[in-house]
Amino acid sequence: MKRLIIALCLLMISFSATAQFQDRTLRFGIGLNEDHPQGQSVLKFAEIVARESGNKINIQLFGGGKLGNDASMIADLQSGKLDMTAPDSSNLVKLNKGFGALNLPFLLDTEEEADWLLLQGSYGRQMLGTLPQHGLVGLTWWENGFRHMTNNKRPINKASDFSALKVRVIPNPLFTDIFQALGAEPIPMPFPQVYEGLKAGKVDGQENPLITIYNSKFFEVQNNLSLTRHVYSAWVVLISKRLWDTFSVQEKALFQKAASETAQFERKLIREASQKALLELQKLGMKVSEPSRAEMARIRQLNRSVIQKYRREYGEDAVGLLYQSLTEREVKRFLESK
Repeated sequence: MKRLIIALCLLMISFSATAQFQDRTLRFGIGLNEDHPQGQSVLKFAEIVARESGNKINIQLFGGGKLGNDASMIADLQSGKLDMTAPDSSNLVKLNKGFGALNLPFLLDTEEEADWLLLQGSYGRQMLGTLPQHGLVGLTWWENGFRHMTNNKRPINKASDFSALKVRVIPNPLFTDIFQALGAEPIPMPFPQVYEGLKAGKVDGQENPLITIYNSKFFEVQNNLSLTRHVYSAWVVLISKRLWDTFSVQEKALFQKAASETAQFERKLIREASQKALLELQKLGMKVSEPSRAEMARIRQLNRSVIQKYRREYGEDAVGLLYQSLTEREVKRFLESK
């Protein structure tokens, strides 16, 4: 009898826990393919949510832009037509210019700095905190990575090597200004046109994270890869606020837990994939170069006016918060070393 009572109590506890979750099927759209680390991280997020909710909440991944591009999917979240997405943070600048500060040229040197800035520092938290007023809830930041240069003209080992290169850039004034300051000729071009543009010689080169360079087979139409790390890119994991407001306290806690766990999972996955992509690109014949620290300092110097311009454009408050967050990291490291 005692065993039966204990079993019934355990059953009631289990039922109570799962009863806190509604039966839900959510759609998570991304622009990249499902086998990309971003897609694999969505699947990990879905796995955690399904397991912890007793399979009551299921998340379906739609990759490859099946549900639209970043801008249209953000709009669909705001209207409640779509549940979740993970756009590049630059797509949120029109909602809050402060998101643009993350893409300032030569801002970060290491992934560890980026982790602090976005996951622990004031900048990452406060930027996510501005999204609910725009119909979005930001759960966490995922890493896209540092952007690097490829081209068919020459290795980039010094600042002057950018001179007169026709470089495809994303249609964003900041990127145009960055490469103009370096003496290149930036040419805005939608991503689907880049491969053919390189093949036809309409542009000499392009810039993207290593995984994108590899997955897009740019090694077939490009000779040189230069590890310039000129801009750091991140994705913001978003959920529709209309949906979020229907969640129970337990459902919100579950999604925040899943976001925290996948933030670490995604970073490990994408960094391993980036290193593998670099090795594969070398095996496939790309010549890899990297400017020295002294040359990187000269390259940064050429972009001082660009940084000043966009400090005003993105707002001194947001840019100041970003630099303050990086300073907080240095202070913490100093104190821990004492």
